[in-house]
Amino acid sequence: MKTSIPLSMLAEGEEGKIVSIMGGHGLTRRLAELGFNPDTKVKVLRASSGPIVVLLRDCRIAIGRGVAMKIFVEVEK
Repeated sequence: MKTSIPLSMLAEGEEGKIVSIMGGHGLTRRLAELGFNPDTKVKVLRASSGPIVVLLRDCRIAIGRGVAMKIFVEVEK
């Protein structure tokens, strides 16, 4: 069964596929320019304190937790 959750809820080492971004036009465009597009796989590298570091298309990107709450990913369970 597949479920959609915010990116910030993934634990370190978990992977997900981006389903949607719930934000305004500016945020959506900025994230798309960084590579956060639907059907893109993303892996959480660090989720402890501070920003969340993710691996996206062989690039490490740090995003704030508030932004990560607006990126919804699909995880197989």
